[in-house]
Amino acid sequence: MFPLLFASRGLGLAAIGLIKGVYPLLWGAGQLLTGRLSDTLGRKPLIVAGMLVQAAAFPAALALPSRALVAGLASAVLLGAGTAMVYPALIASVADHTHPSWRAQGLGVYRFWRDLGYAVGAVIAGLVAGAFGLSAAVVAGGALTLLSGLLAARWITGNHSRL
Repeated sequence: MFPLLFASRGLGLAAIGLIKGVYPLLWGAGQLLTGRLSDTLGRKPLIVAGMLVQAAAFPAALALPSRALVAGLASAVLLGAGTAMVYPALIASVADHTHPSWRAQGLGVYRFWRDLGYAVGAVIAGLVAGAFGLSAAVVAGGALTLLSGLLAARWITGNHSRL
Protein backbone atom coordinates (compact mmCIF):
# COMPACT_ATOMS: atom_id res chain seq x y z
CA MET A 1 0.00 0.00 0.00
CA PHE A 2 2.88 2.39 0.69
CA PRO A 3 3.84 2.95 -2.98
CA LEU A 4 0.20 3.68 -3.83
CA LEU A 5 -0.12 6.00 -0.83
CA PHE A 6 2.98 7.96 -1.78
CA ALA A 7 1.97 8.13 -5.45
CA SER A 8 -1.41 9.50 -4.36
CA ARG A 9 0.48 12.20 -2.45
CA GLY A 10 2.32 13.30 -5.56
CA LEU A 11 5.61 11.44 -5.36
CA GLY A 12 7.18 10.27 -8.59
CA LEU A 13 8.63 6.89 -9.36
CA ALA A 14 12.19 7.84 -8.39
CA ALA A 15 11.13 9.05 -4.92
CA ILE A 16 8.97 5.98 -4.37
CA GLY A 17 11.88 3.80 -5.49
CA LEU A 18 14.14 5.55 -2.99
CA ILE A 19 11.67 4.91 -0.17
CA LYS A 20 11.26 1.29 -1.24
CA GLY A 21 15.05 0.87 -1.40
CA VAL A 22 15.79 2.32 2.04
CA TYR A 23 13.58 -0.25 3.73
CA PRO A 24 15.39 -3.44 2.60
CA LEU A 25 18.77 -1.74 2.84
CA LEU A 26 18.27 -1.04 6.54
CA TRP A 27 16.55 -4.39 7.07
CA GLY A 28 19.41 -6.32 5.47
CA ALA A 29 22.30 -4.37 6.95
CA GLY A 30 20.62 -4.09 10.34
CA GLN A 31 20.44 -7.86 10.68
CA LEU A 32 24.24 -7.95 10.94
CA LEU A 33 23.85 -6.24 14.33
CA THR A 34 20.48 -7.53 15.47
CA GLY A 35 21.35 -11.16 14.83
CA ARG A 36 24.13 -10.85 17.38
CA LEU A 37 21.83 -8.96 19.76
CA SER A 38 19.34 -11.80 19.54
CA ASP A 39 22.07 -14.18 20.67
CA THR A 40 23.10 -11.98 23.59
CA LEU A 41 19.88 -10.29 24.73
CA GLY A 42 17.50 -13.05 23.78
CA ARG A 43 14.84 -13.59 21.15
CA LYS A 44 11.78 -12.11 22.81
CA PRO A 45 13.07 -8.57 23.42
CA LEU A 46 14.02 -8.14 19.77
CA ILE A 47 10.81 -9.69 18.47
CA VAL A 48 8.58 -7.53 20.65
CA ALA A 49 10.56 -4.30 20.22
CA GLY A 50 10.90 -4.92 16.49
CA MET A 51 7.16 -5.41 16.04
CA LEU A 52 6.49 -2.18 17.94
CA VAL A 53 9.02 -0.27 15.83
CA GLN A 54 7.43 -1.72 12.68
CA ALA A 55 4.00 -0.63 13.94
CA ALA A 56 5.29 2.94 14.34
CA ALA A 57 6.20 2.96 10.64
CA PHE A 58 2.54 2.97 9.60
CA PRO A 59 1.47 6.24 11.25
CA ALA A 60 4.79 7.74 10.15
CA ALA A 61 3.79 7.03 6.55
CA LEU A 62 0.56 8.97 7.08
CA ALA A 63 2.25 11.91 8.82
CA LEU A 64 3.16 15.08 6.96
CA PRO A 65 0.89 14.65 3.92
CA SER A 66 2.43 17.75 2.36
CA ARG A 67 5.94 16.30 2.82
CA ALA A 68 5.37 12.80 1.52
CA LEU A 69 9.04 12.07 0.85
CA VAL A 70 10.00 12.88 4.45
CA ALA A 71 7.11 10.77 5.76
CA GLY A 72 8.03 7.94 3.41
CA LEU A 73 11.68 7.93 4.39
CA ALA A 74 10.82 8.05 8.10
CA SER A 75 8.46 5.14 7.59
CA ALA A 76 11.07 3.17 5.62
CA VAL A 77 13.68 3.73 8.34
CA LEU A 78 11.31 2.51 11.06
CA LEU A 79 10.11 -0.44 9.02
CA GLY A 80 13.67 -1.42 8.08
CA ALA A 81 14.94 -1.15 11.66
CA GLY A 82 11.98 -3.06 13.06
CA THR A 83 12.22 -5.80 10.47
CA ALA A 84 15.96 -6.12 11.12
CA MET A 85 15.16 -6.69 14.79
CA VAL A 86 12.41 -9.23 14.17
CA TYR A 87 13.71 -11.45 11.38
CA PRO A 88 16.90 -12.97 12.84
CA ALA A 89 15.24 -13.40 16.24
CA LEU A 90 12.19 -15.18 14.80
CA ILE A 91 14.29 -17.54 12.70
CA ALA A 92 16.60 -18.24 15.64
CA SER A 93 13.60 -18.86 17.89
CA VAL A 94 12.27 -21.47 15.48
CA ALA A 95 15.72 -23.07 15.36
CA ASP A 96 15.87 -23.00 19.18
CA HIS A 97 12.62 -24.96 19.40
CA THR A 98 13.28 -27.59 16.73
CA HIS A 99 15.36 -30.74 16.92
CA PRO A 100 18.29 -30.81 14.49
CA SER A 101 16.80 -33.84 12.71
CA TRP A 102 13.73 -31.82 11.65
CA ARG A 103 14.97 -28.24 11.93
CA ALA A 104 14.87 -27.53 8.18
CA GLN A 105 11.31 -28.84 8.03
CA GLY A 106 10.37 -26.67 11.02
CA LEU A 107 11.88 -23.61 9.34
CA GLY A 108 10.01 -24.49 6.15
CA VAL A 109 6.71 -24.61 8.04
CA TYR A 110 7.48 -21.28 9.73
CA ARG A 111 8.35 -19.67 6.40
CA PHE A 112 5.21 -21.06 4.77
CA TRP A 113 2.94 -19.42 7.34
CA ARG A 114 4.99 -16.23 7.42
CA ASP A 115 5.03 -15.90 3.63
CA LEU A 116 1.34 -16.77 3.39
CA GLY A 117 0.79 -13.75 5.62
CA TYR A 118 2.27 -11.52 2.93
CA ALA A 119 -0.20 -12.83 0.36
CA VAL A 120 -3.24 -12.73 2.64
CA GLY A 121 -2.19 -9.33 3.98
CA ALA A 122 -1.95 -7.90 0.48
CA VAL A 123 -5.44 -9.12 -0.39
CA ILE A 124 -6.91 -7.77 2.85
CA ALA A 125 -5.10 -4.45 2.44
CA GLY A 126 -6.48 -4.16 -1.08
CA LEU A 127 -10.01 -4.87 0.12
CA VAL A 128 -9.73 -2.36 2.96
CA ALA A 129 -8.22 0.26 0.65
CA GLY A 130 -10.97 -0.31 -1.90
CA ALA A 131 -13.70 0.01 0.69
CA PHE A 132 -12.29 2.71 2.97
CA GLY A 133 -9.27 4.29 1.24
CA LEU A 134 -5.50 3.94 1.32
CA SER A 135 -5.10 5.62 4.69
CA ALA A 136 -7.51 3.15 6.29
CA ALA A 137 -5.50 0.25 4.89
CA VAL A 138 -2.30 1.75 6.34
CA VAL A 139 -3.98 2.25 9.73
CA ALA A 140 -5.25 -1.35 9.66
CA GLY A 141 -1.77 -2.65 8.83
CA GLY A 142 -0.27 -0.67 11.70
CA ALA A 143 -2.96 -1.87 14.11
CA LEU A 144 -2.40 -5.51 13.18
CA THR A 145 1.36 -5.10 13.52
CA LEU A 146 0.93 -3.47 16.93
CA LEU A 147 -1.41 -6.26 18.00
CA SER A 148 1.16 -8.83 16.87
CA GLY A 149 3.82 -7.15 18.99
CA LEU A 150 1.56 -7.10 22.03
CA LEU A 151 0.64 -10.76 21.54
CA ALA A 152 4.33 -11.63 21.22
CA ALA A 153 5.02 -9.79 24.48
CA ARG A 154 2.30 -11.81 26.18
CA TRP A 155 2.82 -15.26 24.73
CA ILE A 156 6.44 -15.78 23.72
CA THR A 157 8.20 -17.71 26.43
CA GLY A 158 11.88 -18.12 26.92
CA ASN A 159 14.34 -15.38 26.27
CA HIS A 160 17.58 -16.99 25.18
CA SER A 161 18.69 -19.70 22.86
CA ARG A 162 19.31 -23.18 24.21
CA LEU A 163 23.02 -22.91 23.47
